[in-house]
Amino acid sequence: MNTVNDSYHSLLARHDAMRLRRRLLSPGARQAAEGAGAETGAPPQRPYDGASGAADQRVITDHLELVTPFGDLIAHLYDAMFAHWPYLRRLFPESMEFQRTHLEGIFRYLIENLHDPDEVASVFTRLGRDHRKLGVRRAHYRAFEAALCEALRRTAGPRWNETMERAWVRMLRFAVAAMVEGAEAALAEPPAWQATVTGHDLRRADLAVLRVRTHEPYPYRAGQYASVASPLLPQAWRQYSLACAPRPDGELEFHVRLTGRGGVSEALVAGTRVGDTLRLGPASGTMTLDDDLAHDLLLVASGTGWAAAKALLQELASRRAAHRAAAHRRAHLFLGVRHPSALYDTEAPDELRRRYPWLQVTQVVGEGPGPGEHHALAEVVAGHGGWSRHLAYVSGPPSMAGPLVARLTAGPSPALPAARIRHDPLPDRA
Repeated sequence: MNTVNDSYHSLLARHDAMRLRRRLLSPGARQAAEGAGAETGAPPQRPYDGASGAADQRVITDHLELVTPFGDLIAHLYDAMFAHWPYLRRLFPESMEFQRTHLEGIFRYLIENLHDPDEVASVFTRLGRDHRKLGVRRAHYRAFEAALCEALRRTAGPRWNETMERAWVRMLRFAVAAMVEGAEAALAEPPAWQATVTGHDLRRADLAVLRVRTHEPYPYRAGQYASVASPLLPQAWRQYSLACAPRPDGELEFHVRLTGRGGVSEALVAGTRVGDTLRLGPASGTMTLDDDLAHDLLLVASGTGWAAAKALLQELASRRAAHRAAAHRRAHLFLGVRHPSALYDTEAPDELRRRYPWLQVTQVVGEGPGPGEHHALAEVVAGHGGWSRHLAYVSGPPSMAGPLVARLTAGPSPALPAARIRHDPLPDRA
């Protein structure tokens, strides 16, 4: 299976290289060829404006009960796609459970945000760039559309009609157009980066710190995350924060906690050794430092969310040393742990303070587990108050990030504006 995947992705890389060469040598001819060759990719889609997007959104939501919950719809979709185009099965991991959950999240995000086409286009442009690592081609979107239409009809039954289907198709084609645009804009970079494991430090039975070095330069910024795949599960990818700012030697660091058996986290924690080769998707995420650093920083991290906070602190230290405008910026880190022994990577808070005199550290012990798992952390952060003039970074599980972001923006007055809070993706985003 690994040999098949390697050959397939090598063919994709050669295909992309040829297309990039044609694009650089003859942009006009390339555009004409793509316009004439629409049969090789997704059908053209007129741009949405707010009104047309909202109109389709109303049609879809008014009849959403016909195709929800999405479990049956998604099962019928993949059944139809693999029945008509069985070769597409090799693009997916052996277990489809995560993929089904991921697709449900994408459907929900699209439907809930269709009235804001600029936001949707921005998200799906990035998604298209990221999907190059999976081997997705333009022609595959046509197969997906046909399978979706078949699944919609089968799930909804006799009440389904052409108006509903046209709204779904327009929504899908709008998202696909943005994905194709994102993929085309990324032709100059690899679909994925090969990386050799240079360090594998098992800090706990369920947590490993991995260091890797890519075979080609890997562009990223502190605070971003990357999708990682192991050769033990070739088509399964999981996202992990980069736990370091860019370094001269190009080495990267990831903190991986075992979250279940048989998945990527187990492959990385228990099945990976120094010298193994992993694959990385392009760096993503907007939890990065502003260029002008116009505000002091509030950093809140819990669990392996420390990885992103660590990278941001390294970047801030570098900025303070190199730029006079950043030299006076200070930071306050709230570090949530269930027990002091759970500090798997950080030095004691006193050591962090000694290393960064401009950093204030508050360690919050007693993070759960249980229904109020992150209650103590949210209470301590909110209780300090005075964050309205800060730029906040929240890194940790969604069960912590969501309530904490809501608490910070709710007050007490003056509240921290939502536009100045950066956080990891939450469950309501694709």
